[in-house]
Amino acid sequence: MTQTPPSAGALAGCRVIDLSRVLGGPYSTQVLADHGADVIKIEPPGGDETRGWGPPFAAGVAGDTAAYFVGVNRNKRGLALDLAQEAGRTFLRGLLADADVLVENFKPGTMEKWGLGYDTLKTAFPRLIHCRVSGFGADGPLGGLPGYDACAQAMCGLMSVNGDADGEPTRVGLPVVDMVTGLNATVAILLALNERVRSGLGQFLDITLYDCAISLLHPHAPNYFYGGKVPGRSGNAHPNIAPYETFATAAGTLFLAVGNNRQFEALCRTLDAPALAQDARFADNAARLAHRPQLHAALTALLAGKEAAGFAETLLARGVPAAAVQDVAQVLAHPHTRHRGMVLEDGAYRGIGSPIKLSRTPAALRRLPPALGEHNARFGAPAANDD
Repeated sequence: MTQTPPSAGALAGCRVIDLSRVLGGPYSTQVLADHGADVIKIEPPGGDETRGWGPPFAAGVAGDTAAYFVGVNRNKRGLALDLAQEAGRTFLRGLLADADVLVENFKPGTMEKWGLGYDTLKTAFPRLIHCRVSGFGADGPLGGLPGYDACAQAMCGLMSVNGDADGEPTRVGLPVVDMVTGLNATVAILLALNERVRSGLGQFLDITLYDCAISLLHPHAPNYFYGGKVPGRSGNAHPNIAPYETFATAAGTLFLAVGNNRQFEALCRTLDAPALAQDARFADNAARLAHRPQLHAALTALLAGKEAAGFAETLLARGVPAAAVQDVAQVLAHPHTRHRGMVLEDGAYRGIGSPIKLSRTPAALRRLPPALGEHNARFGAPAANDD
């Protein structure tokens, strides 16, 4: 991710009005902003609640706000508007006059209550793409109910397959549903922008945490569809592949992700145990799955004297998927992380770089996350008081 962009970005000229808060919507709009879209983030008078989700707080960035907010709101201009007041809604309509995309994650019905629902807006702004991120959508048995990442993980089966086999259902240790919902919202927006080239019309994009959480159930849903068995928890082990799990070593934890016989044979040769690959119990993936405990025990003994990081590099060089388990500090400091531009720094700001690499129109850091209402005066926005 470059700090002196060689181009304006792939989405230069696209204006996005971002009414979203917390994570799913802001994650999506940051992707768009990284690639050149002019994203105007509009917050309520009290601000996006994640500004207070600390410590830690990012001193000198976005008004000394929480690191959580800073992580998903760069490259945006910031306004504070009270949309419960007519003056705020009138100002918003003015912004929408030359906007391409509106992103919001209000509870379904809120925009309609304010006279800003899609059916109303499409008449005044027929080219506008309106993306709503919500928990469950507006209708159906759960329609209109609020949605949260952890609840979606619980309700949609993710927790049921995450954790140790003899342990409790476990939340994935990051807000994976919110983030994949944000990515799906980004995909939907780009699809709609492309279609608008042909039709000249915008459309309504209905992206829910519920749908996106269910979409993550691979391979567990296909396994259930065709095997009839309700999937359970298997810890770090893959339900369909072996060896595909963690192993203790003399220094650190090693993850092996051996997906075929060639890789397994190479693993055994590297461990100076070629006979293991000839053992009938481990002859192919189906046999290895059937004898996973015995395979795990054999590999654990062979790996006991190894050092995870160095041996993982040896295995990778020989075509065997493997990795030492690293913590967050280790991966952020890794030379390849820096090489790939995945740590971005500018003064007091530090962030994760864009993983989307385009050769001619790369992502870039154009502006730091905004302080609350930072650009109100520049846009002539009405005062928004936090009563």
